[in-house]
Amino acid sequence: MRNFLNPDNVVMSFITRIVYAVWLNILWFIFSLPVFTAGASTTALFYVTLKMVKNEEGDITSQFIRAFRENFRFSTKVWLIILAAQAVLALDGYVLWHMRFSSAFWTFLTAVYIVLLAACFIFAMYIFPLMARFENTIRAMFINSVMIGLRYLLCTAAMAAIYFIMLLIIVRFFTPAVIFGEGLCAFLCSYLLSGIFDRLAPPEDPPEENTAEKT
Repeated sequence: MRNFLNPDNVVMSFITRIVYAVWLNILWFIFSLPVFTAGASTTALFYVTLKMVKNEEGDITSQFIRAFRENFRFSTKVWLIILAAQAVLALDGYVLWHMRFSSAFWTFLTAVYIVLLAACFIFAMYIFPLMARFENTIRAMFINSVMIGLRYLLCTAAMAAIYFIMLLIIVRFFTPAVIFGEGLCAFLCSYLLSGIFDRLAPPEDPPEENTAEKT
């Protein structure tokens, strides 16, 4: 029993991570309530979960709030761009649905639409973790999110599966699982992304050697 209650125990560590995911999900939901702040809230969520996978999270509440404040303006701009893109795609999808099978040109437009829709989903999955880890321009963030998503297709597919399975569980099987929701998804995705981001991070400058002559 003493070993079981040890915080370094694998089981206790897993339980602790689940509790953290629930609390982060609550924080994410509260800070996303005005809707336009959801981008900054999601970035803050990934900032903490990316640290959690390396056991560097510290006080998760203060870390979340600090990341939310520091990334608010930039993440909100990106989020509004994504919302606008999704609105346009939704309208285009409505039009294409009502024009379905009308001509060969419709087939071409539908193919283009599917590509754009896939790119939008990749944006949404990668851009917030990227903003949580790296600093760059909005244009570079969008380009990098697509390039990384295409380069690491297995990771992209796994992340999509995580979100889909969570949605399926909540809608079809166990609605109370919503208390884990985005928090658990972000944590699981952070496990997949952490190694990739480490490989993409620029190498740290080596410490300067003291070249002074010894006396």
